[in-house]
Amino acid sequence: MLVDRHYTTDEEDPAAVRAMPMVLRIERTSPPCRTDVLEAAAAAAIAVCLDPRSEPGGEWHDEVVAWVRGRIRKVSRRARGAHWEAVQALPGVTITVGGAEVRAFVPGRVGDLPKELSRLQISGSELPVDEPGPVPAGAYELWLNPRVEMTAGKAAAQVGHASMLLAPTLSEEELKEWAAVDYRCAVRTPSPEEWDALLARPGTVVVRDAGYTEVDPGTATVAVFRG
Repeated sequence: MLVDRHYTTDEEDPAAVRAMPMVLRIERTSPPCRTDVLEAAAAAAIAVCLDPRSEPGGEWHDEVVAWVRGRIRKVSRRARGAHWEAVQALPGVTITVGGAEVRAFVPGRVGDLPKELSRLQISGSELPVDEPGPVPAGAYELWLNPRVEMTAGKAAAQVGHASMLLAPTLSEEELKEWAAVDYRCAVRTPSPEEWDALLARPGTVVVRDAGYTEVDPGTATVAVFRG
């Protein structure tokens, strides 16, 4: 069900485009670290897709399938305080990593976005680069392009694409083990030389952006390799 199609086209009605909203909790006084946010975003996106409610007969199934069969898109927004609490009532999954919380929602038409989401800002999600710790047990590594600058919101959507592309490469047993650790991901940035070597490896899965925001069309943003 998960395929590498996350672009929109100029011919589409913007209001009819289907997208998965993702909300990053960024409090003014105690913002989370960037790596934690990205890892939570990657896990939250795939958690919605693989949730039992997204399976045939589940309450989310039709919306998720309509989104996947179209052109997959994610839109990250930020929230704090009461606005963060308000979106918890909407259908979705919240993932916590360290001091970061991200909630991914059931995809739907952009024109039908609930007011609790539409009032949240897309911009202003920048967080400083930090030094991540060791890769957690059971986590899959997602590699960011070191030559591309992205806001935390943009990068969150990209690692969400990457976790979706990773899932179909896993066996049923591997998926069960991944689910048991809340779809843990480790988002890391290699050196330019390591990135080039990663792209040259057979079997590397690469997310390429449509270029509507921040980066040029076709830009490789995230790579996943299962050695």
